[in-house]
Amino acid sequence: MSSSFTHLHVHTEYSMLDGAARLDALVKKAVEDGQPALGITDHGNMYGVIEFYKECKKQGIKPIIGTEAYMAHDHRTERIPRRGRLDDNGGSDEGGRKQYYHLTLLAETNEGYRNLIQLSSLAFLEGYHYKPRVDWELLERYSSGLIATTGCLGGHVLQSLLNGDEKGAIQKAGRLQEIFGKDNLFVELQDHGIANQRLTNPKLVEIARTIGAPLLATNDSHYVNKSDHEAHDALLCVQTGALMRDQDRFRFDGHEHYLKSSAEMRDIWSELPDSCDNTLWVAERANVDISFDETHLPDFPIPFTYKDEAAYLSYLTWEGAKERWGENLSTEQVERIAFELKVISDMGFNAYFLIVWDLIRYARGEGIRVGPGRGSAAGCAVAYCLRITDLDPLKYDLLFERFLNPSRVSMPDIDMDFDSRYRDQMIRYAADKYGRDHVAQIITFATIKARNAVRDAARVLGFEYGVGDRIAKLMPALQQGRDTPLAACFEFDAEHADGYREAQGLRDLVAVDETASKVVEVARGLEGLKRSDGIHAAAVVITGKPLTDYLPIQRKGSDASGEEAPIVTQYEMHAVESLGLLKMDFLGLRNLDVISDAVAMIREQTDPEFDIDKISLEDQETFDLLGRGDTIGVFQLESPPMQQLLRLMKPTEFGDVCAVIALYRPGPMSTKMHTRYAKYKNNLEKPEYFHEDAKAVLHDTYGLMVYQESMMRVAQKFAGYDLAQADNLRKACGKKDPKAMAAEEGSFVDGCEKKGYGRELGQELFDIIRGFADYAFNKSHAFGYGLIAYQTAYLKAHFPVEYSACLLSSVKGNYDKAAVHLADARAMGITVSNPDINAGRSDFAAITANGEKRIVFALSGVRNVGEGLVEQILQERDVNGPYESFHDFARRAPEQALNKRAIESLIKAGAFDSFGHPRRGLLMVHESIIDSALAKRREEEKGVMSLFGEMEAASDSGWTSETQIPDLQFTKPDQLRNEKDMLGLYISDHPLRGVEFALRRLVTSSIRDLENLEPGQVTIGGVMTSLSRRFTKKGDQMATFVLEDMDGSVEVTVFSKTLTEYGHMLVDDQIITVAGRLNKRDDQPASFSAQRISVPENLDARIPEIVISLPTGFTPEKIEKLKAIIAEFPGASPCKVKLTGGKVFDLGDTGRLDFEKALAPLRLTFGSNAVKII
Repeated sequence: MSSSFTHLHVHTEYSMLDGAARLDALVKKAVEDGQPALGITDHGNMYGVIEFYKECKKQGIKPIIGTEAYMAHDHRTERIPRRGRLDDNGGSDEGGRKQYYHLTLLAETNEGYRNLIQLSSLAFLEGYHYKPRVDWELLERYSSGLIATTGCLGGHVLQSLLNGDEKGAIQKAGRLQEIFGKDNLFVELQDHGIANQRLTNPKLVEIARTIGAPLLATNDSHYVNKSDHEAHDALLCVQTGALMRDQDRFRFDGHEHYLKSSAEMRDIWSELPDSCDNTLWVAERANVDISFDETHLPDFPIPFTYKDEAAYLSYLTWEGAKERWGENLSTEQVERIAFELKVISDMGFNAYFLIVWDLIRYARGEGIRVGPGRGSAAGCAVAYCLRITDLDPLKYDLLFERFLNPSRVSMPDIDMDFDSRYRDQMIRYAADKYGRDHVAQIITFATIKARNAVRDAARVLGFEYGVGDRIAKLMPALQQGRDTPLAACFEFDAEHADGYREAQGLRDLVAVDETASKVVEVARGLEGLKRSDGIHAAAVVITGKPLTDYLPIQRKGSDASGEEAPIVTQYEMHAVESLGLLKMDFLGLRNLDVISDAVAMIREQTDPEFDIDKISLEDQETFDLLGRGDTIGVFQLESPPMQQLLRLMKPTEFGDVCAVIALYRPGPMSTKMHTRYAKYKNNLEKPEYFHEDAKAVLHDTYGLMVYQESMMRVAQKFAGYDLAQADNLRKACGKKDPKAMAAEEGSFVDGCEKKGYGRELGQELFDIIRGFADYAFNKSHAFGYGLIAYQTAYLKAHFPVEYSACLLSSVKGNYDKAAVHLADARAMGITVSNPDINAGRSDFAAITANGEKRIVFALSGVRNVGEGLVEQILQERDVNGPYESFHDFARRAPEQALNKRAIESLIKAGAFDSFGHPRRGLLMVHESIIDSALAKRREEEKGVMSLFGEMEAASDSGWTSETQIPDLQFTKPDQLRNEKDMLGLYISDHPLRGVEFALRRLVTSSIRDLENLEPGQVTIGGVMTSLSRRFTKKGDQMATFVLEDMDGSVEVTVFSKTLTEYGHMLVDDQIITVAGRLNKRDDQPASFSAQRISVPENLDARIPEIVISLPTGFTPEKIEKLKAIIAEFPGASPCKVKLTGGKVFDLGDTGRLDFEKALAPLRLTFGSNAVKII
């Protein structure tokens, strides 16, 4: 008799918030115990199958693919109303029927695996109700190649036994046996020390004898080790929102739901040894082979005049080459295209390029803006000729081998950026073209990150929020957006060395504080587990055969059972790619929305022929703007550190813009590569080359290997590599694979010797490359995104009003971002006015009035006013002319648009100000005006003449029965408060207007700049809004409010101690300064904890000082411009000019300015960031 055992009822972390078993640890334990195979049976899904399969193969154990399916009572379309308490079967109705039951299914053959995919998919597509459910009919249809068991206590058979219906249990077991076959239905036995299992197990044995079915011993494993039970219990509490101390909550009975050893299982079932032997029988029989060596591209329909896909691709490419470069192609162009077409064809990727070409062609044909190229695809000349990308790879030395390496067959990856509003349309087009059952979006999984694990652990353990928050704040700062794992906080790990050093305070606390120690202990059990599934922001799969021939799918969305819910794979992106399927990225890029809208607005109002794709890439005004760092709203270039780098670099060519994108990253900046580039460029230092011959390949980056392609060119030049070999070197260095690195090092040094450079230089150069590999950036990607950055900078430089209007429209639902763009527009001297029922549009509009361009606030941006209502109002206005008064508006606007709540909001926002109606007065009578107008419409519709109709028509005096609007105005504070409530922003004025510069002297940071600061002590100031007071669980009072300055806003928390001392100062609309601590958590917005609050006095008494920074010198031209502004706007504010090196010129009394009037022209002349008010 064998002593081994195979676990066949196993839940992993993909039984989300229920399974706490990490795959690698799970497989490792089975291997260490000598078990020959291991099953996976996650709840209702196959999410982890590919990862599990690969992990088992890696560790040398047979994977058995399965799922614990949910099964409907009778039919998958039934919707049983739930009564009473939710349980492991979703609750039951009054007749005892459950929402769903559990059924263990295992794939015995490849056909069984395919049928498992069908069942798992159809459970979501046709049977979703609380859970994805199969039914008897589906089981009959897809039973071949599957092994089934009667399941756990939640199964159909066991539920009948628990209800005392032994006859029904036998009938259901028999029915399963009829469906799956005599040797493929096992009666499952479990013993976790649960009373109901002890009660039913003898009856299950009897059922097995009755129907002649084999027994199968399992353990309902949900975690790896017995000691993990507490972490698992905590995970259940995270799922249900309960506390671990709650007695009446969902929990598992006992501590036995772990992956037990073979000896433990044999001991439990010593009286029924065949039930354990049968696990080995199943393991022998289950042989599923998943292939990762084939590519499954969909066929592309080609015109009948072409022999095959290769011929059609070749035709399109050569025709496109003539359009791009003219009829007479150069030798270089011809050779490059021929080489690429051969590589593409040899690798079997002709269809891939045709599919991408067709998608891009459709988008352009529909007027959907497409990005110029993302990632390495911009290095492909074929893609350029097909207009998939818009950068000439020969002109910019972008390498094809970086995209598709002839020596290494791997699926090409062309990411496509679209105007984000049309991403769904692009997916629909693909589905219509290739079949709706051939196209799906790809799933993604959210994991419990370290900080959240700490907060979750503290909550479920029943501690106050502050306990978890305190521990989380002691954790290391995010490293490139990532947490330091808890394990690396306590045990040194070279990969997380910086995080370990920063975690000293955490280690000290845990060493002396039992509460903190307990929280961290539980958190370590939660960290890294899967929390939820979602839809990847970009990834889409397109298959040649129906999706379910390759992988399981599901519906995802707010209504997962609805027909319109998107189809999503159950396998994540890397698994999809490993199966050889076509994974494509359809990325929605908001900046393309802005460019599209700005171009349309410019064509409508300024230049009908304007084409952003034909602008000069040598435009001086654009480079001036970039050199000033005036880049708020410019793609990739708007953060303050990026602005600082631009001012240092002073770009003078397109390549500089691309270099900035490549250099502004933690790696290059840590070695000061970005400042060296800037100094070399501006002749402040002399570039250093490791060898004179390096100038030939590194001259454009001043001797620095900024790009991965730079490394490849160096390898080609010095070691004699071809570009495919050079790309292999790049990849080996990037992956830090010691074995591959050693091989590359030898061949590289040998190559340098053969080329006559010597082994010493070869070794030195390889070490340089090894170091640069950490920092070098993909040049093709930098140039693709560099072009978008340049285009947005061009629009801001030449069409600031139109561009700012479109920027504001793109963020109209995000008040913080809108405030930044609003402040920037005003800094450029652009007037932004309140929404206007006559001049406005649904989005922000750029209009010209009295020779001046200005921006009108979006009508649909007013609270309670939807786009549909706005469109009705605008349609009437555009057809029959502007509204003449509010009475005229009430008479003409569609009845559905006269929603009183919406109209009240429009009045408060100032949308009717252009009629000369006072807002307060109009608010008092607008309802009666609307009621009268609607009543009159109805009378006219019935053919009833108004009592005064003939008099009104005949009167010369203009007398009407219109309700008079009282001449009553709001006070300024009330008017601004209404605007803020309705628009989320102050528009007509700001409570800080006139005192903002005096206030700035009292603070250490503006609110907008908080995002660039590390957590710590800061003083900020502004106007207080949204004040709220509440009590904590301990009964202490605390408060929160929003503090807003001219550029941004932040939530401020005032805890009990601070509130006691400063609470009397907390009043909405009060101008205050707050000293306290800046807090940052994961990727959440910054928050602020107040420690001291003060109300500044005599702010108006401070005269602001103007400082103009001119790092490039005080030229005669600039002197004349400054003189003109001083002459036009004289005032009381002193003005100083600061030059490079810190030298300051005080312009004295004759140079004093009216700062409010002079600020905008100064910033337009010298740049927003060059003019400071202190």
